[in-house]
Amino acid sequence: MKERNTFYITVITLVATLGGLLFGYDTAVISGADKSIQAYLINSLGLNSLAHGATISSALIGCIIGGSISGLLASRLGRKRTLFLAAVLFFASALGSGSPEFLFFEKGEPSLGLLYMFNFYRIIGGIGVGLASAVSPMYIGEIAPADIRGRLVSLNQFAIIFGMLVVYFVNWGIANGQSLEWINSTGWRYMFMSEAIPAALFGILLFFVPETPRYLALKNKDDKALMILTKINGASRAKEIFVEIKNSVEHSSAKLFSYGKIVIIIGILLSVFQQFVGINVALYYAPRIFESMGAAKDASMLQTVVMGIVNVIFTVVAIVTVDKWGRKPLLMVGSVGMAIGMFAIGALAFLKIIGISTLVFIIIYTASFMMSWGPICWVLISELFPNKIRGKAVAVAVAAQWAANYFISSTYPAMMEFSSGGTYWFYGAMSVLSLIFVWKMVPETKNKTLEEMESLWTK
Repeated sequence: MKERNTFYITVITLVATLGGLLFGYDTAVISGADKSIQAYLINSLGLNSLAHGATISSALIGCIIGGSISGLLASRLGRKRTLFLAAVLFFASALGSGSPEFLFFEKGEPSLGLLYMFNFYRIIGGIGVGLASAVSPMYIGEIAPADIRGRLVSLNQFAIIFGMLVVYFVNWGIANGQSLEWINSTGWRYMFMSEAIPAALFGILLFFVPETPRYLALKNKDDKALMILTKINGASRAKEIFVEIKNSVEHSSAKLFSYGKIVIIIGILLSVFQQFVGINVALYYAPRIFESMGAAKDASMLQTVVMGIVNVIFTVVAIVTVDKWGRKPLLMVGSVGMAIGMFAIGALAFLKIIGISTLVFIIIYTASFMMSWGPICWVLISELFPNKIRGKAVAVAVAAQWAANYFISSTYPAMMEFSSGGTYWFYGAMSVLSLIFVWKMVPETKNKTLEEMESLWTK
């Protein structure tokens, strides 16, 4: 009897995680180009900080759109083709953002039209991020065997963090040793265009991976579904899984609330809490946070690198433990750690104590997030929902996540102006609420097949 093909599972998972890597790459590439965009397109046109903020965060609008339509596309086109569309959007956005003058404008002559065009290309990239953020974990969840599904979906979060880390080094490499004048006129273009390389690689490699057996079964392509299940799980186990899939597909309706409202509410709240605990504030504004707490500019960048390394290490902790310890224990431990970190940072801000203690508690907070809510939220979103509604339900949860991300990121500066200590205590309070939510409402999904999860909601 042929056993599980671990090598094959690993290869197709790694191809799917390139969607996560591009998600991280695209959201972080703006950090290196921010000041150049401000100089080239904002200041030269005499526009205010509002226009600057809208331009820097325009990709998030695309993320909300991409997240919202991901379910429709994943159900109509399939998981694989939707990921290919995301790759095309990443590629077009990379070239367009780097050369927004293409076809319509003169190079070196900033104008309002050019600013709109730049934002248009960034929104296109954002739609790619929204699609990849929903469909990459969905694809991996539907391909992976139950006992290692948590580990494999967690690799997607590792890829997101790794993508951010890669682009920080790429941006640094492009700018290193160059004059400010060159960076502001040309360097920022290379930063955006560099994304075209991983985007093209992602698009090409997708030709060599299969569609998911769950999607094929939904479309009555049973022979193909069974063939892929056999290649992944071995012949006898494949037949068992196939029967479970066909039962779930045949005996359920495709409406969003077919299994009640609770499963959808849990998916939305997982997404909202993942953002309301304040992680993107820590990631997006890290250098500014350290500077406001008294670190010199060079030291603040170094501390941000330290945080980046911590993020990678503790995401690996989640990957190693998620299928042993389960989803709920990791989420609850993470919530406790995040609450301790944020309440301590808030207290230090109120007492005006600045120093190594602040950095220690920020590291406790981010480490707690990266070993829990960072990857595990995506694991649960990929496996909570029954087969028939997975595309639609994941889209709702991911759109809620990007909307919450936009809300938290955009309110942070105003909240800090009102009370820095109070802002961190708000995120601490959200961490406590996230603990109660997981304890009371979230089911354990460790070692359960996606079809066994379905029977939980049918009850």
